[in-house]
Amino acid sequence: MPPIYVTRPYLPPIDEFLPLLREIWTTRVLTNQGPFHQELEAKLCAFLEVSNLSLTANGMLALSAAVDAAALSGEVITTPYSFVATSHAAKIGQLEPVFVDIKEGDLNIDPEAIEAAVTPRTSAILAVHCYGNPCDVDAINAIARRHGLTVIYDAAHAFGVRHRGQGLLSQGDFAALSFHATKAFNTFEGGAVICNSAADKQTVDRNRNFGITEEAVVTSVGGNAKMSEFNAALGLVQLEHFEEVRRKRAAVDARYREALSRIDAIDCLAIPADTEPNFSYFPILVRPGFPVNRDGLHERLAAAGIISRRYFYPLLSNMAPYRSLPSAANENLTVANRIAEQILCLPIFPDLSVPDQMGIIAVIEDVASKASNRP
Repeated sequence: MPPIYVTRPYLPPIDEFLPLLREIWTTRVLTNQGPFHQELEAKLCAFLEVSNLSLTANGMLALSAAVDAAALSGEVITTPYSFVATSHAAKIGQLEPVFVDIKEGDLNIDPEAIEAAVTPRTSAILAVHCYGNPCDVDAINAIARRHGLTVIYDAAHAFGVRHRGQGLLSQGDFAALSFHATKAFNTFEGGAVICNSAADKQTVDRNRNFGITEEAVVTSVGGNAKMSEFNAALGLVQLEHFEEVRRKRAAVDARYREALSRIDAIDCLAIPADTEPNFSYFPILVRPGFPVNRDGLHERLAAAGIISRRYFYPLLSNMAPYRSLPSAANENLTVANRIAEQILCLPIFPDLSVPDQMGIIAVIEDVASKASNRP
């Protein structure tokens, strides 16, 4: 049997994509904000309930574009519990990441720790909606107002998430999305920046195209972050299937929760109240008391052809580019360090079959029944 990976990219029926592909071949419009690019921006604004959205070639460029548009300097308070693109975007933007701890309940950045870390050099908060679970946006926004800070959300996991009856992505000054193949909504590669103001969108749009405003006029230093027509066309087709994909992921999520609730020392991360998630990930915490530690379970799943992932291990603060920062000291990040040693994301994707999923659960149940297996 082939391996079961932590995710399997969703692809729409190819017959739905071919007419758009033929149009690209006919018109020879391949990039530079073509018709599919413009149509996808408009449809995503409507679907995500936002007013200003700029497509980019990938999620890393989306984060960098948000940092650039915010015109920041000095320090940015952020989480150590994320993919490395989060802290890289700050460093590339000539900012010093200041890591603060996360909350046990949702694994998002702790607002109390943010407040304690603000200094005269702080210019922004770069928070992550981890696994698509909403940050405490009210507390973060209140801190930002008190101290005059910009709020940027790394929303790579949060496509289509609704919180308290509205789209989550309208929160903050900027939110950055990833449409990488592993995400709940994908364009193979792609991303987007959501801006609170039309002026910020103009800045992002200009800077994603080398800073060009007219054919012979360059008004700022920018790069090339444009999404191609191919990726935009794929996104238009994918968007038609997103709610179906969400429903199928929800069914996988529910089966895991029902089965794993019977296993001691395996905790499923709770879905926050008043939240409609996208079920992008299925993280579990392998707590003390389980017969093997997290790495032991990871290895036993791999031996059965099941590829789980330790998202997020190691912490950003423990990686070579960042471990020398004063804020990276382990004693400052006790919750994050503990969670990084316990976290394991199980396979979840819309076409994960019930027998395959039951096989994954059976491996965990088998390990749980054999206390002598401790490595």
